[in-house]
Amino acid sequence: MGTDTVRTEASDDAAGRRREQRGWYFYDWACSVYSTSVLTVFLGPYLTSVAEEAADAGGYVHPLGVPVRAGSFFPYSVSLSVIVAVLVMPLVGAAADRTGRKKPLLGAAAYVGAAATTGMFFLSGDRYLLGGALLVVANAAQSVAMMLYNSYLPQIAPPEERDAVSSRGWAFGYAAGSLVLVVNLVLYLAHDSFGVSESTAVRICLASAGLWWGGFALVPLFRLRDRPSPVRETTAPGLRRLAATVRDMRRHPLTLGFLLAYLLYNDGIQTVISQASVYGSEELGLGQSTLIGAVLLVQVLAVAGALTMGRLARRYGAQRTILGSLAAWTLTLVAGYFLPAGAPVGFFLLAAAIGMVLGGSQALSRSLFSHLVPPGKEAEYFAAYEVSDRGMSWLGPLLFGLTYQLTGSYRDAIISLVAFFVVGFVLLARVPVRRAIGDAGNPVPERI
Repeated sequence: MGTDTVRTEASDDAAGRRREQRGWYFYDWACSVYSTSVLTVFLGPYLTSVAEEAADAGGYVHPLGVPVRAGSFFPYSVSLSVIVAVLVMPLVGAAADRTGRKKPLLGAAAYVGAAATTGMFFLSGDRYLLGGALLVVANAAQSVAMMLYNSYLPQIAPPEERDAVSSRGWAFGYAAGSLVLVVNLVLYLAHDSFGVSESTAVRICLASAGLWWGGFALVPLFRLRDRPSPVRETTAPGLRRLAATVRDMRRHPLTLGFLLAYLLYNDGIQTVISQASVYGSEELGLGQSTLIGAVLLVQVLAVAGALTMGRLARRYGAQRTILGSLAAWTLTLVAGYFLPAGAPVGFFLLAAAIGMVLGGSQALSRSLFSHLVPPGKEAEYFAAYEVSDRGMSWLGPLLFGLTYQLTGSYRDAIISLVAFFVVGFVLLARVPVRRAIGDAGNPVPERI
């Protein structure tokens, strides 16, 4: 009788864990549409055009009296949103760990971001300040929400399941991004057929991402649950809290070593993604339709890539699989360097290669880091992880821009990014992950 009771409890625990995991996947499904449709495709060009509409004869707008070139307003707004996120994330992360109430904080961040994104429907005429403010709020809120979302991973998945669960989450996100982007592009490219102007079509695409985000965020908020926290610390202002987290990490130097490796190779990944269209248009002479098609191909194949790399991690371990993906990134950049101009087929092959390693590299990095986080400090450490992901992703664009400035060649600029993958590979390979997991106070999986 006692054995049957234990089995029933174990079965109930497994069923509850799977229910939470399925709910967790849906947050990636909800918010990835913002990253794909809003931040990557539509908002940059549209907000720039709105700023240009408001510009003076010299091409400047004047937010708070500061002269800013209209073409620089969007990237400056993104930078400001990163600064806000860097200040807020450590504070929210420490509060989540201290109280154990992650779900209300996740819901608040998600709906602030979704509301700001939906409000982009009203971005028209010369309302560039409205657009900048909504972008700062939405982007910072997304960063905070993703930090809280990621911090659930160690709590909803035991060590042996974590790579697969993280990979499925990324796959859900890329699948949603692909689906909504296709619908958005149909509306945008055939806006006359739908009886709306191009501007209205873009505003509908922006707002639809916010409605999607808010609607599907209900699923994880219903299914995830809060847990009591062993941490009882007072919170401090954002930068002081981040500094305290980094000081705590110094007691776990192997965790810090992984984070440094991730900072470098992820910066390379983000720079390739952000600069690939520039390389395709300026160096290879490819048209907008080819570039949009390549973005869609990356999104679709990233689903299969994330799931495939999750399976490889079960066989070879997450660290080895990530190292293999970094080697693949390096080979992809080398192939891109030699790609002839005016060759859309070659560019699509390049996009396919990126798609196959993109989601898996990110998913397995997240799951591997989750093993290195001391129990009870998940949100706080994932705040540092998100800061390194978003707040430090300026080195790659800087190197890309400096290389182009010095050589006048986008080919030289794209090949310079190999440094991030090579150095990241070396640093990651030097991290003894089994010892790092044990030092963090976590059980060591059979294969890692």
